[in-house]
Amino acid sequence: MKFDPGFDIQPTQTPFGFQLGPDCFDRGLEYRKLDSIRKSLREPGCDGPENVYAIMMDVGRKADLPAMEERMLLYGVVTYAAGRLGNEPIRSQGHIHKVSDHCGWSTPEVYEIWDGEAVIYMQETAEDQPGRCFAVYAGPGDVVIVPPYWAHATISANPAKPLTFGAWYDRDYGFVYDGVRRHGGIAWFPLLNEGNQLYWEKNNAYQTTELIRKRPEIYSQFGIEPGKSIYQQFREDPDKFLFVSNPGLRAEAWKDFTP
Repeated sequence: MKFDPGFDIQPTQTPFGFQLGPDCFDRGLEYRKLDSIRKSLREPGCDGPENVYAIMMDVGRKADLPAMEERMLLYGVVTYAAGRLGNEPIRSQGHIHKVSDHCGWSTPEVYEIWDGEAVIYMQETAEDQPGRCFAVYAGPGDVVIVPPYWAHATISANPAKPLTFGAWYDRDYGFVYDGVRRHGGIAWFPLLNEGNQLYWEKNNAYQTTELIRKRPEIYSQFGIEPGKSIYQQFREDPDKFLFVSNPGLRAEAWKDFTP
């Protein structure tokens, strides 16, 4: 990777996962398998890599763990396989973050793309009327914030190259899939043509809505510094991401939020 994530970690393809430096901790590696995400795909019977992506939830420098735990923050990392899921790109299935017991909110997520080409797709609800729908196109170093209560999915826009990203989460995280699965997926399906170019198709299980395609915001209202890794920003100011574990601190910022 050309992007420096702020601590000693590298994604690997053989074996599929991550390599950490000696000053780092982790809680283990998990795989999201194709069979586990089929219910949210446009073509559930498609072919694709058995391990769609590898994920480590709760990783970082050993020296930073006490500050993370004190603030109920958790750093997660994900790397996607290259390739396709039939006519769809490699992607997550789509979910909403559960309501956290300690703060009473569905918590936000702060993404940072490390390598590859990403689209962070998000919609305001997973009900029949999904509200505003966004496809935020991002590359290495870009930050994207998903606000509380929104359904979202992460999409690899380039089948030839693995996508890798990190994100700040609430330590009491959990994923709710019911609404997305009830509709057979998100409100707009990302698809690939024969030239591996990404395009979008409406999911007719939802009411009609517009898809807004855009680049990420700068998020100056949250004090995010462009060009500096969000992990390094935490090391310099551990309170900067308290809005992730306690989104009520920035309740006004979530009203009419534009990602």
